[in-house]
Amino acid sequence: MSNLRAKTLDPVWETIYSKGHVVRYPYDSVVTFVFRNAPRDVDRSNVRILEVGSGTGNNLYFLAREGFDTFGIDGSVSAVEFAKNFLEENGLEAEIVVGNFTELPFLNDFFDLVIDRGSITCCGFKAGRQAIKEIARVLKPGGKFFFNPYSENHSSFASGSFGEDGVIENIKSGTMTDVGQICFYGKRQAIDALGINFIVENIQRVEITDVTTAANSVHSEWRIIASKVNLE
Repeated sequence: MSNLRAKTLDPVWETIYSKGHVVRYPYDSVVTFVFRNAPRDVDRSNVRILEVGSGTGNNLYFLAREGFDTFGIDGSVSAVEFAKNFLEENGLEAEIVVGNFTELPFLNDFFDLVIDRGSITCCGFKAGRQAIKEIARVLKPGGKFFFNPYSENHSSFASGSFGEDGVIENIKSGTMTDVGQICFYGKRQAIDALGINFIVENIQRVEITDVTTAANSVHSEWRIIASKVNLE
């Protein structure tokens, strides 16, 4: 597991967060996923939602404010500390821990939803698959997973160098500069990463092209909703 850990907890994020990088507002893709897929036949306080790579707590703030039983995990001590303080200052509660995506410290079949908003894509391919296996373990059968890696169509994909386990390092252009290692997924790679534990319900490739210059920079990401299969 040590090799997986090395390609999961990129130390660049601790540096970024410790210097005061803060995201305060939830991502629209997360809001849409939650409102469309959270169970409707139970009280929200009984709907458990985990964000893998919860950063400074912007999405956790949204979840807790909406009354969901909220959990987060991140590899950055500074990010987790900020997120805890941020929610507490706003009178909200969530269980937020420092940890590794490939070893989730939660019980089997525990969560109704799991969110990955551009976090697993920062892991190597093998580590990403292990993280998704862990997500399958902690999700209830039929629970939904939002998987949001970056696409090979992204301009940053061709501007760096290949590192261990498929990560692109030393990215020089596009929107992914100064964020350490990134894995860019093709459609088949993204689907295969889900393994036998999930059924893909919806897959979108979302792209924004910046035509300010002749270079036409493209930001490209996958938004995949998958449900956990009951293999029993």
